[in-house]
Amino acid sequence: MADKRIEPIKEYDTPAYRPRKKRLGDRKEGRRIRTLPAMTQFTPFIMKTRNDCQNQFEDVIDITNVEKYLDIKHSEGFSDMTVLHVILAAYVRVVSERPGINRFVAGQRIFARKNVECTMTIKKEMALESPDTCIKVEFDPRDDIYNVYKKFRVQVQNAIKDDTDFDKTAGVLARMPRFLLRGAVSLLFWLDYHNLLPSALEKVSPFHGSMIITSMGSLGIPAIYHHLYNFGTLPIFISYGNIFTADAIKRDGTRERHHFITLKVVTDERVCDGYYYASAFKRLKKYMLHPELLDNSPETVTEDVD
Repeated sequence: MADKRIEPIKEYDTPAYRPRKKRLGDRKEGRRIRTLPAMTQFTPFIMKTRNDCQNQFEDVIDITNVEKYLDIKHSEGFSDMTVLHVILAAYVRVVSERPGINRFVAGQRIFARKNVECTMTIKKEMALESPDTCIKVEFDPRDDIYNVYKKFRVQVQNAIKDDTDFDKTAGVLARMPRFLLRGAVSLLFWLDYHNLLPSALEKVSPFHGSMIITSMGSLGIPAIYHHLYNFGTLPIFISYGNIFTADAIKRDGTRERHHFITLKVVTDERVCDGYYYASAFKRLKKYMLHPELLDNSPETVTEDVD
């Protein structure tokens, strides 16, 4: 068996999604979906901002199998692989099966994202006065957990070692006088609405992407419901809390002590309906219960509708 620790990040010879000719109304980061039901296309004109359309739900996930799985990975040399990597890999896998959760709303239109970009705020070190920074990691829907782990780890190490492009951009904006900063932010909103935001800014923006995740458990506290941002394109915010112990009921009716985490999710209800979201997050839970399924790339990748 190949040693996954020393294998480079897997690159792909072909794109995950078939190439499409750009059409009028498409954006740099995604293509406009034109076959959605009329009600779905109409919704962004009623609920204009993400604060208008936030839905919240929580789920409790048994991570006993995840912990056993991580013990194996640690013994294989992936000493810093954590629950976070499993959640990210599970999410990427679900995008390969339920691409609707990777849509976004911009300019009151609904788009299918071309890639999978996950954002996270991290501290450079675990200290009260340590500055926060944001990382954004681009994944391919075909990535297995090893690719997810390696891509995420590279971005974290770079962010801890040096200022990120986000830090530098935010630093320039923060030095502006208030009246100029207000004007600059208003301009950014306008440019983003009209698909005129420079690609360089979109690339460093933590507000543009597929999903944003935060680990409250790393702070020793329960998960929170975190609001979505009106600026940018992020449709989903996932928060998970500290590990707790509770009884699990086995098939024979006996009890067994297991470890659990609480997952709290805030979604933009405009990108897909509740039935679709429910299906997607059931798949996420399946991969959390059976993380060994993430060791290999998916056999197929489902593409979003036209």
